[in-house]
Amino acid sequence: MKKIHEKMLQIFESKVLVGILYGIGIIIILIIVFSAGVSVGFHKASFGRAWGDNYERNFGMMENMGMVQNGPGFLGDNFPNAHGAVGKIIKIELPTIIVQDKDNTEKVILIKDDTKIQKAKEDLKDTDLKIDDFVVIIGSPDDKGQIEAKFIRVMPAGLPNIPSQNQAPNPSAPIIK
Repeated sequence: MKKIHEKMLQIFESKVLVGILYGIGIIIILIIVFSAGVSVGFHKASFGRAWGDNYERNFGMMENMGMVQNGPGFLGDNFPNAHGAVGKIIKIELPTIIVQDKDNTEKVILIKDDTKIQKAKEDLKDTDLKIDDFVVIIGSPDDKGQIEAKFIRVMPAGLPNIPSQNQAPNPSAPIIK
């Protein structure tokens, strides 16, 4: 029995075993990082697909319009931002609002009972929102291509417009620091 115990200690103290365990640990970490990347990519692609599938229902447009190359909402990485919007409110039909995002895409925002709405430090209700309010919205996508708002920040009037991805900034706009 003592020989078996000594052999086990030799095996566990060997550099080969330590190297193998480090190698297995590194492989496990790489698999976790890879699957996290796949999960994020799948989530983003699912939102882009749901957004496109529900575009007509959300915006009342014609079906099968087809996407224009470099059209609105499909600049850069070919998917709209699934987790929020920055822009002005163009339509209010509570519990949803439509926001024209900085890249001129229209996003349907779903306001739920637990959505926090603020202007500066003041808490607002969804009925306090007005057309042409400039808002920053943080939320999560649903399976209908809408964004379920978790937080809406109404920005003060007079802020300069945020340029879209293909638009150069306005040199005469004030700089906010």
